Amino acid sequence: MNRNLTEDRPTFVTHLECSLTGERYEADRLHGLSRAGRPLLVRYDLEAMGRAVSRDAIAARDTDLWRWRELLPVRRTESIVSLGEIETPLIPIPRSGGGQVLVKDEGRLPTGSFKARGLVMAVAMARELGVTRIAMPTNGNAGAALAAYAARCGIETVILCPEETPEVNVREIAAQGARVWRVNGQIDECGAIVGRGAAEGRWFDFSTLKEPYRIEGKKTMGLELAAQLGWELPDAIFYPTGGGTGLIGMWKAFDEMERLGWIGPRRPRMYAVQASGCAPIVRAYEAGEEHAERWEDAATVAAGIRVPKAVGDFLILRAVRESGGAALAVGDPAILKAVEDCAKRDGLLLCPEGGATLAAYKQAVRDNLVDEDERVVLFNCATGLKYPMSEAGQWLDKNGAIDLAAL
Repeated sequence: MNRNLTEDRPTFVTHLECSLTGERYEADRLHGLSRAGRPLLVRYDLEAMGRAVSRDAIAARDTDLWRWRELLPVRRTESIVSLGEIETPLIPIPRSGGGQVLVKDEGRLPTGSFKARGLVMAVAMARELGVTRIAMPTNGNAGAALAAYAARCGIETVILCPEETPEVNVREIAAQGARVWRVNGQIDECGAIVGRGAAEGRWFDFSTLKEPYRIEGKKTMGLELAAQLGWELPDAIFYPTGGGTGLIGMWKAFDEMERLGWIGPRRPRMYAVQASGCAPIVRAYEAGEEHAERWEDAATVAAGIRVPKAVGDFLILRAVRESGGAALAVGDPAILKAVEDCAKRDGLLLCPEGGATLAAYKQAVRDNLVDEDERVVLFNCATGLKYPMSEAGQWLDKNGAIDLAAL
C-alpha cells in the first residue's frame, strides 16, 4: 500500500456549512443537503493546517490523491478505500489544440474516469460514518466508480441509469457488484426515485452534491494542477459541466490554497462547457440568472454532461462569473470532430465530454474569449475507450494476391 495511506492522518475539519446560507453543521455526522436544500461544504482550520504542514512537504510526498490528506475529510486511516488514485498527467496537444493547450487526462484513474476522485472520498466517509447501503443515479461513469469502491469495502449499492446510458457503463456497474436498473427517463428523474427511497429509509442518497464529500475528492484536481504547474495556475480552464462538482471543487481548492499562502490571488478563467442539446447552465449564464431551469428533452452524445438540472447550479455560475469566464455550449458534430482531430493528430483519444472542451476552446479562440498564446487546461474526464467508435478496418485475403502499394 502507498505510504500516503498508512501514515497518521491529521485532519483539520471544523464543521460543514450551507453553500447558500452559511448555516453551520456539525462535522463527523451523516448529512445530506442543508435545511435550505443546498449542498454542504466542508470547512477546515486552515491556520492550524498551515502551521502543521508546508507546501514543500506535500510536494515531496508520493504524487497521488492521498498526498493532500490534511485538506481531506477522512479522519481514520482504516476508513480509506483505495484502488490507486494516481496524479493524472498533463498532455500537450499542439497539433489539434495549440502550443499552449494541455489536457489533464482523468481517464488514467481507477474505473477510467474522474468520478473516482469524488466517489473514493464519498465512500470513505460513508464507511467512516457507518453507512451500509447507498443508492445513486448516474449517466455511467459515476456509477462505475461507486460500484467499485463500495464493493471494495462491502457497502451495498443500488444504481439507477437513464435509458440512454452507454451499454458498457451499465455492464461495468453490474460487473462490480452493484444492483443496476435502467429507467426510462433522464438522470434527474432517476435521482427523484433515489430521493424517495432515501426518504423512506431504504438507503443513503449519493446523488451529485447531495452528500458533502464528493466535492472534497474532486477538488484534488485543482490541488494537483497547481502543484504540476509550479504553483502558478493556468490562464483558463475548460471543464465539461453536468452536475459541476469538479468545477465547484477546484474553485474551493484555489481559495483554500490562497488562504494557506500556497498560491496568490490570481485565478484562471473558468469555462463551464455543455452540449447544445443540454445546456441549462449556459442558458442561465446568458440570461444573468443565478439558478438554472430544467432543460427539457435533453440529448447529446456526451452522456456525462446530459444533466437537465444541477443542484449546485448557483455555485457553478458564481465560479464562472467571479473568474471572468463563461458558460459555453457546443454541438454534437463539433464534439465528435474534436475527438477525431485529437486522436488522429495528437494520438490522445478523448471521451465525448473531453471532446466538448476542445471544441469549446476552439470556439472561444474564434470568439476572442481566449488568446492562442494563453496557457489553457482542458479536462478529459474519462478514457475514450469506454465509448462507441466508428467501424474501421479493411480485410486482406492472405491467400490471394496482395498489392502492397495499395496499402
